[in-house]
Amino acid sequence: MSGRIIDWNAIHLRLAATAAAISGGLDEDPERARRILQARARAAAAPPALPDAEERLEVLGFSLAGETYGVETRHVREVCQLKALTVVPCTPAFVAGVMNLRGRVIAVIDLRKLFDLPARGLTEFNQVVVLAGGDDVLGLLADSIDGVRPVPTAALQEGLPTLTGIRGRFLRGVTGQMLAVLDGGRLLGDAALRVNEQVVR
Repeated sequence: MSGRIIDWNAIHLRLAATAAAISGGLDEDPERARRILQARARAAAAPPALPDAEERLEVLGFSLAGETYGVETRHVREVCQLKALTVVPCTPAFVAGVMNLRGRVIAVIDLRKLFDLPARGLTEFNQVVVLAGGDDVLGLLADSIDGVRPVPTAALQEGLPTLTGIRGRFLRGVTGQMLAVLDGGRLLGDAALRVNEQVVR
C-alpha cells in the first residue's frame, strides 16, 4: 500500500457537488453554493453520534451465591472490605449485622438470605457495596466485585420466573448476559431493610 495521503474533505466536497448537480444543479450564487457544499461535507465527515448517556445505565456488577447482580453506580458510595461486623439481636435473618464506616454505623444486608439463595459463611474476602441516597445508607454483602459496566436500558428485560417474590420487588431488570440489575433507590427507601437504633427487648 502506497503512502499517499487521501484528502477526505475534498472527496466529500466532490460527492456533495455531484449530488447537488444530480438533484437539479447548484444555486446560481457561487458563494452560497460553496457554503452549502462545505456544510454537507462536514456533516458527511463527522463521526457517528454516540448513543445518549441516558439510554444506558452505568452499573457496578457483583457476584453473590453464583449469580451476578448489579446496581447503578449513582446509588453506590463506595465498596469496602467486610470487617468488624456486629450482629444485632432481634433483627430479621437477612440483616447480617452493622459495621462502623468511618464513624457512621450502617446496616449490612445479606441478599442471599433476603432472596432465599444458598447461604455460605462469611469470610474476610466478602465485600460490602455501600449504597447511599439522601440520609439513607445501606450495605450489601457481595462475594466479589466484577467492576463497572454500561448496560443499555433497551437490554433490560422483565425478571425470569425464578426471580419472583421479594427478589422481583427489588429487581429493575435482567440482561441477556444474566445480569440482574437491582433497583438501588428502592433498596435504600424500603423501611423493612432499616435497622432501628433501639433494639426491641
